[in-house]
Amino acid sequence: MIKLRDLEYLDAIEQHRHFGKAAAACFVSQPTLSGQLMKLEEQLGLQLVERHRHNVMLTPAGEKLVVDARKVLNAAQDFERQAKNLLDPFAGDIHMGLIPTLAPYLLPHVMAPLTNELPNIQFLLHENQTKVLLQKLDEGKLDVLVLPYLEEMNKFECYDLFDEPLVLATPESHPLNNETDLSLHHLHEHNILTLEDGHCLKDQAMGYCFSAGAKEDASFQATSLETLRHMVANGAGITLLPALATMGVSTSNSIAYLPFSAPQPTRKISLVIRPNYSRMQCVRKIVATIRHAVKGIV
Repeated sequence: MIKLRDLEYLDAIEQHRHFGKAAAACFVSQPTLSGQLMKLEEQLGLQLVERHRHNVMLTPAGEKLVVDARKVLNAAQDFERQAKNLLDPFAGDIHMGLIPTLAPYLLPHVMAPLTNELPNIQFLLHENQTKVLLQKLDEGKLDVLVLPYLEEMNKFECYDLFDEPLVLATPESHPLNNETDLSLHHLHEHNILTLEDGHCLKDQAMGYCFSAGAKEDASFQATSLETLRHMVANGAGITLLPALATMGVSTSNSIAYLPFSAPQPTRKISLVIRPNYSRMQCVRKIVATIRHAVKGIV
């Protein structure tokens, strides 16, 4: 009989590619982990691991079977969560993932309401780029994500939370500050400062800008919204920022935030979960709480 623990060892080897690090992640000794994997190979009649002097990797058979191993481990985790939910569906840990262009600006508005509505839930927050978060959600390492909706999320279940407008950030002296009815077509032929590749906000913002005939400023790519903000304030160019990132910011004579007239460029913020996620009572409460918390703010 194959044990769940053996599948955890196989998963750890695939992630860490090192016996010592994999053993530490599983809280066992290196000989224990190595020995159990050898027993698993004997039981299956397959070599799963290539052992080298300085590193370790999975064989083609191991690479295929680790995918199924993770499915089994996720099912076991869901089984355990479901059992706990029968005791109290509104208690326990919720691992929530958010992207860097949303987390620091949304969380101050929603964390207090969430903890008030769900006092027995401990929210464990994880910040990363969209691709990484979706992978971790798919692997069962995160419970819910709060991030802008993308077409690639159609394999998951998504719940609309709110539409966040994008506003134009310009230096004080920029000629667009004189526009009384700003629309996207005013960006025609302008260069737009952007985030570096990997941020979904870059693709969303530049989609609007390209449709208006604007161009990406290829001379610089920022690692964060705060870097973009400082670049604009120092007269380096203009950019699109999410509305939440402009709220609660101390006013400055060196930067202006200009809303667009209708139709406004927006990004749809959604809560994302795996299909058939077991804690739906909790999910529905989280969705309702966030919707109510941001009502009237964006």
